[in-house]
Amino acid sequence: MLSRLYAKWMFSWETALTTRDTNRIVRPLEWGFDWLNDFSRLANADAIPDDLQRMVALNHEIVEHSEDFFGYVTPTDFRLETRHPQLFPTNVRPETLAQDAELKLQAAVGELEEAEFLRFTSPVSTPYPENDIVNARWYPAPEPSAKQPSRPRQAIIVMPQWNADAFSHNALCTMFNRFGISALRLSKPYHDIRRPAELERSDYATSSNIGRTTAACRQAVVDIRSCIDWLESQGYEQFGVLGTSLGSCYAFIAAAHDARLQVCAFNHASTWFGDVVWTGQSTRHIRAAFEQAGLTQEQVREVFTAVSPMSYMDRFAANPKRVLVVHATYDLTFLREFSLDVLNNFDHRKVDYVSKVLPCGHYTTGETPYKYIDGWYLGSFIYESFKRLAQKGTIKA
Repeated sequence: MLSRLYAKWMFSWETALTTRDTNRIVRPLEWGFDWLNDFSRLANADAIPDDLQRMVALNHEIVEHSEDFFGYVTPTDFRLETRHPQLFPTNVRPETLAQDAELKLQAAVGELEEAEFLRFTSPVSTPYPENDIVNARWYPAPEPSAKQPSRPRQAIIVMPQWNADAFSHNALCTMFNRFGISALRLSKPYHDIRRPAELERSDYATSSNIGRTTAACRQAVVDIRSCIDWLESQGYEQFGVLGTSLGSCYAFIAAAHDARLQVCAFNHASTWFGDVVWTGQSTRHIRAAFEQAGLTQEQVREVFTAVSPMSYMDRFAANPKRVLVVHATYDLTFLREFSLDVLNNFDHRKVDYVSKVLPCGHYTTGETPYKYIDGWYLGSFIYESFKRLAQKGTIKA
């Protein structure tokens, strides 16, 4: 009886959090072949007449040649910039706007400390100049003292959730610094300072424009890999990645294509991108667009095959790594069955992973007390995994 009441209460709370923002927009379906025409002839209209069939075929081609699709040339304009951090809110709730105004006031009167940001030109270009300058807040760990035992220089890339503001996950980075691990808190494509001025939310990262959504994933993966290149140039030797929600999708695909990522933490995970879009509360406006166009769940899964972790499961498992998967029992965005599918696939491929379960939902993960439980799961895993990595030099299969 109590468990049923708790579930009912949790689902009500989760629903309230996913419906409080009123600026989600239902945009019509766009195939977005123009976003992918640099990669394949199938993006051209004369390749396959039917748009659905052509997009499905293009996804299969991307998966088959994913090393090329997620390949890149290392940027040459890495630089550190110092500025006052800004919130870049993605909602118009009064309390959020008040927080944004207070931060701007503190910066204006000199009460807000400046921060360092890694900036460089993304190897993947888009029509939006602001989106093409990568932004990652830099949290360097203190250098060890002469009395401390030497250890490899270690760093982690942190990818927050879809529509995260610029302060999300910063506390995790400071925690990792205490472990002697440096952190780059990476702004995903179309997020915070990279968000085009025409948007209130980071809609272009995931939307009913299929090609643009796919290209955003491509850019995110390449940006992660470019950040590792910069870290290597600074003398770092061992690397990890942490992603939440959409960030976990990007982090997984990056780790599947870059063996340097040996520690991976996935905070909410799923196998198929299209299933999350179709069933998730936070993407109901995108599903509405697909339904209006007459697409089914199976078809939506097919047109997002190229950005689905399931497509790269074998590649991910091919190189040894330590992995954490956190999922939530009452998740209405990444349904529990999808997270369990990830674990089943890891079992089948003998991936070295740890599974942790939160007694809440997707959005309630960010609420008290669940955010502290989640922080403990993430922090303790990162600490132990990097400690092990330092002791062994590399993770052995």
